Amino acid sequence: MYAEDDRDAPAQGAVPASPGPAAAPGSGPDARAGLDWDLLPDPVRHRLADVAATAVAGMPAPEIPGTLRPFARFTPAKRARLGATVLVRELRDDSAFRAAVVAWWEEHRPGELAAGPDEPLTVAAAAVLTGAAEARAAVAAVARRGDAAEARAERDEALSRADKLTVEVERLRAELVAAHDQVREAAAHREHELTQLRRKVSEQGGRLRTMTDAQAGLEAEVARLRQGMDARLAEAVAERDRERGRADEERARAARAADEVAAARQAAKEARQGDEVRLSLLLETLGGAVTGLRRELSLGGGGPRPADLVAGPGAMAPGDPVTTPAALDTLLALPAVHLIVDGYNVSKTGYGELPLQDQRSRLVGQLGALAARTGVEITVVFDGAAVTAAQTRGTRGVRVLFSDASVIADDVIRDLVAAEPQGRPLLVATSDRAVVASVRRKGAHAVPSSVLLGRLGH
Repeated sequence: MYAEDDRDAPAQGAVPASPGPAAAPGSGPDARAGLDWDLLPDPVRHRLADVAATAVAGMPAPEIPGTLRPFARFTPAKRARLGATVLVRELRDDSAFRAAVVAWWEEHRPGELAAGPDEPLTVAAAAVLTGAAEARAAVAAVARRGDAAEARAERDEALSRADKLTVEVERLRAELVAAHDQVREAAAHREHELTQLRRKVSEQGGRLRTMTDAQAGLEAEVARLRQGMDARLAEAVAERDRERGRADEERARAARAADEVAAARQAAKEARQGDEVRLSLLLETLGGAVTGLRRELSLGGGGPRPADLVAGPGAMAPGDPVTTPAALDTLLALPAVHLIVDGYNVSKTGYGELPLQDQRSRLVGQLGALAARTGVEITVVFDGAAVTAAQTRGTRGVRVLFSDASVIADDVIRDLVAAEPQGRPLLVATSDRAVVASVRRKGAHAVPSSVLLGRLGH
């Protein structure tokens, strides 16, 4: 509090009494008065800094210490605020600077160093500067005044806080009373509600006991009825299971009978179809034989010719091999002849450098052309691969077969020869010796692959 008021003291002209003669170099006011400058109260230090800052503003530059020259261009107030520590230290340590400050005040502001008892801070600062004997007492008075001012300030602050706390306590007391009244009213209301709830609970308890007794009677009746229903349900389930077993047996017998009838019908149908096919082929073969016999006997004509009565050297018996394209053409001219081709055996002999799919396509195309020219029934068999069956389609007059994955084409060819009726002309085109031997025993003519390829190339 004193620090703020005391900074303006030099401007008001309140400085203590004349300092008297300047102190000699090397001796300071602290030495004469027995003061410790480091223990000076802050208000005294601030007033010393203000006095020195005001004097520095009018002192010649040579009289200003080097440490204070950077602050010389500042205003006194700013110089006292920023250089207070340096100013006080120079006043304490440099007796010449201290004497110059006192001399500047006596010269430029005479009489301002005299102050009355109502300016204890200015009196203390002047006494410290001049080293007066009463400096210790003046500084002690300033310290006591500062302590008293601080005590008064603390007392005023404590009284202010006490007033605030009193107001707050009164407010809290009023709120507490209001809250207590509300709680009392709420408690009375809750007590009334509790009384009503007790009465309702009592009534509900009576009804609950009545309903519990009724429920017990109903549960006993339900248990009795359930026992009777369980017995009847068990009898019904057993009867249902017996009926279901008899029905399952009847259905199984009916299914077996239906399967047997279907199998018998299918077998009879297949046998009838096979008989019909064999009969048709036999009739075609007999018709061809009759036609050939009629032609050879020249029935209905001018009678047989001498040459017709002599068997030529090229006449072929069933099972004879075909070694020339001419002999193949002779057999292909027979009625109802069936040509069976070992597919890969012929295609690999003629154009084995092509991929298998291209081989199949080329062979089927050539056989289709042969069938169109001669009207011969042609069946070509390839090894395995149901996967590739869809990649090669037959052409008109050519039947394309693929053996199953576990069956070779040779076995399919043998089955085809065995399925044909006796007497039908059969040609098997293959160079496989095992196949040739087996089909010749069945009466079929074997045609080497090279001979068929030669015929297809014309």
